[in-house]
Amino acid sequence: MPAPTTVEAFLEMGYRSGLLEKAAVESLQNSLNGHSPATPAEFAATMVEHGLLTQFQAQKLLSGRWRGFVIAQKYRLLERLGAGGMGAVYLCEHILMDRRVALKILPTHQAEDPACLARFYREARAVARLDHPNIVRAHDIDRDDKLHFIVLEYVDGCNLHEFVYRNGVLSPLRAAHYIRQAALGLQHAHEAGLVHRDIKPGNLLLDRQGVVKILDMGLARFFHEDGGAFVNEYENGFVIGTADFVAPEQVVDSQVDIRADIYSLGGTLYYLLVGKCPFQDGTNAQKLIWHQVRQPKPVTRFRSDVPHDLLAILDKMMAKEPCRRYQTPAEVAAALAPLTKEPCPPPSPEEMPRPAVTVTGKPSSQISSGRVWSSAAKVRLADEPSANTTKERTNSIKRP
Repeated sequence: MPAPTTVEAFLEMGYRSGLLEKAAVESLQNSLNGHSPATPAEFAATMVEHGLLTQFQAQKLLSGRWRGFVIAQKYRLLERLGAGGMGAVYLCEHILMDRRVALKILPTHQAEDPACLARFYREARAVARLDHPNIVRAHDIDRDDKLHFIVLEYVDGCNLHEFVYRNGVLSPLRAAHYIRQAALGLQHAHEAGLVHRDIKPGNLLLDRQGVVKILDMGLARFFHEDGGAFVNEYENGFVIGTADFVAPEQVVDSQVDIRADIYSLGGTLYYLLVGKCPFQDGTNAQKLIWHQVRQPKPVTRFRSDVPHDLLAILDKMMAKEPCRRYQTPAEVAAALAPLTKEPCPPPSPEEMPRPAVTVTGKPSSQISSGRVWSSAAKVRLADEPSANTTKERTNSIKRP
C-alpha cells in the first residue's frame, strides 16, 4: 500500500495490522489535550514515545506496510534483532502468554532452496537437544504458510563482538569468566553429540546478569548421525564457518570434531583480550590459509597485564594440530577455573545497550515517559565492522 499521508490513514493502517487498538489510541489522544500531532510521522513518534508502537513497527506502517506483524496467529513482531546467513531474527511477544521470545525466520526465497531449508531444520533439531544455562534455548519450530521459523529464548543483552566494540578489550578476569561459561555450554553440546562449527564473539550473547549463552546452531553437525550424507549433498567443497575464527582442519574438511570449536573459542578469547581477530587483515582466502600456517601476533604485543597462565591456555586452545589442544571443552573450563575464583560483576548499565523496547498499549498516564530502544538495534555506527558479514561470505567460498 502507499505510505499514509494523513493521521487517519496511518491509524487505519495500524488497526488493520493488528498492532493498534482503538481504545488505547483514543486514550492517548485524550491525554494530549487537543494537541495531537498533525502528520503521520509526528503521530507515529508520539506513539513510540508512549509505548503503543515500537520504532520498527512505526517505520513499517509509515512506509505503507501493514501485513505480517502477526505470525501464525501467535506472535507479534516488535523489533528486528539482526540477520545472518540463516535468516533474520526478530523480537516478538506471544500474544496470549505475554512472553518475549526471539523468532528466527528463514527468508521465503531461501525456503525454496533445499539446502537452506534442510540446514534450518537441522538447526532446530540441534538446539532442541540442548538444555543448558549457557546455550540459547529453543521453544518451538513452526511455519506460517511459506514462512518457516524457530522460536528461541530471548536474551536481553548483546553479543561479545558488540560488547568489545562498545567498551574496548576485556580485563583478563572478565575474559576468563566469559570463555569458561561458553566452554561449559560447549561441553553440554559435545555430550549431546554436536559440533557447533561457528563459535565466534558474534555468536556468544551476554545478558545483563553477566551470563554468556551460545547462539546460532545453524552450522552445527550431528556428530553421530547423518553427517556424511548431508555433507556430501550440501557442504562438499565449501568451508563451513567464519574465516576469522575457523579451525585449520575445518578449512580442509567440514566433518570436524569438538576440538575445532575449542580452536574457535580460543580465537574468541584472543579477540576479547586484543580487540582484533587472530588474523585481522587480509582476504577470506588468505585468512583460511593463515589459520593453517601462521601464528597470531602475541597478545603481549598489545597489552602486558594478561597473566601467563591465561596466555598458556590461549596458546593450547589455538594449537594448529587438534591433538595438541584441549580435547574437550570441559578441560578448557577446568583450566580456567583457577583464574575465575574471583567473582566477576555483571556488566554495568552503561556498558550494555538500552533496555529492550517497551510496548504496553496503555495510555500515557499509565506508563513511564521517554523513548526506549531495543537491544537489537545495537547502536551500531555506519562504519562498524559486523561480526556476521564474514560468515555470510565464507559459507559460499570454495576451499582454496
